[in-house]
Amino acid sequence: MAQSIPALFRDGQDYLQTWPMKKELYGLFPECRVIAATRFSIRYMPPLAILVAFVHLGTMGQSALPQAIALAAFFISLPMQGLLWLGHRSNQPLPPAMASWYRDIHQKMRQQGCQLHSVKARPRYKELANLLSKAFKELDRVFTRQWF
Repeated sequence: MAQSIPALFRDGQDYLQTWPMKKELYGLFPECRVIAATRFSIRYMPPLAILVAFVHLGTMGQSALPQAIALAAFFISLPMQGLLWLGHRSNQPLPPAMASWYRDIHQKMRQQGCQLHSVKARPRYKELANLLSKAFKELDRVFTRQWF
């Protein structure tokens, strides 16, 4: 199912806010590194784009305006690339092994008394993010150490 670009940006922003940034997950999923880089780029790339454009114009003159605009556009595009990747990733179905892991965690959390939505037949990464976020918020460290 193809999504529009604005929908991918919204999904990426939601996924960025939902995914638990825990050290236990850094080795298992690339999301942690992508989210850290995207947050960094959201904060620092727009001012850096302006700075680079002004410095380029200041040193090269008005004749280098197209290059300055291209450099600024590149720096501004970096956070958007991260959000697009996260939006696309959040809608991908989990691989079979990870889907089984998702179901196991879901079942154990239900046994512990957590209020969860019903388990999805074909879970996506966004459902995994919601489940992991809930697990890290609600369950004690003994349970999370057992599974992570």
